[in-house]
Amino acid sequence: MAEISTERLRTHVYKLAGEIGQRNIFHPQALNAAAQYITEEWHKQGYEVRPLVYVDRGVERANLEITCEGKNRSGGYILVGAHYDSVIGSPGANDNGSGIAALLELSRLFREIQPDTSLRFVAFVNEEPPFFYGHEMGSMVYAKAARQRREPIRFMIALETIACYRNSPGSQTYPPLLKHFYPDTGNFIAFVANLKSRGVMLESARAFSASTDFPLETIAAPEIVPGVSWSDHSSFWRHGYKAFMVTDTALYRYPYYHAPEDTSDKLDYEPFARMTQGLFLMLASLTG
Repeated sequence: MAEISTERLRTHVYKLAGEIGQRNIFHPQALNAAAQYITEEWHKQGYEVRPLVYVDRGVERANLEITCEGKNRSGGYILVGAHYDSVIGSPGANDNGSGIAALLELSRLFREIQPDTSLRFVAFVNEEPPFFYGHEMGSMVYAKAARQRREPIRFMIALETIACYRNSPGSQTYPPLLKHFYPDTGNFIAFVANLKSRGVMLESARAFSASTDFPLETIAAPEIVPGVSWSDHSSFWRHGYKAFMVTDTALYRYPYYHAPEDTSDKLDYEPFARMTQGLFLMLASLTG
């Protein structure tokens, strides 16, 4: 069986957060270097990479897209995405080097099998402020164009800050009230959806739990709940697509969220790899 590589995950995160470092509009060379690294990795895997270029404040930016074609091309496709920029002042190991590392590993494994349903993998630019929720956010540009083309996206999955795991009680916090319904130990991955996307999120959660014993928590809640809409999936909600986020809950668990200390040595690679293996098996089930 194809397996996610712990060392490959570690290498990807170190390349992005250690060697390239902070990557955003104030560090454009680093942002371009990250895009080049992702492109080169996908080329090595045998994919044709489509750079979807748009102009932001007079500067060209690019979302990067590849497709793993399914046997049945008439039933739409599932989109898996992660952003490759980092917030100002942070090298962005967990946020979101971890998401890109998982994206690269998932695409690598899907070169070894052909799903029935097509999969599209997208690395988004400009997720972090000052673009977050704005029209120039990479995923917002992408989702808007997809809707205009009437792209048959069954649903979208955003990989967002996914490599911090803690086994100690009290390591997990929540927005107000939610602590009464969820565990206080931060050893799980969370699937987070709005109410309209609850069905596809729960379908995916069932496939995940059938494939792995990795701890999983799910929530479908109004978008006003803090954290529920804090990633690229919200761009797809705005344009009428169903979507959910996969996350370790970011600031509710990870002490180095959006900080200079968000470095590659802070991540928990063994559970990160086991969780990503679960995502691979989940996607293989959903597209098989």
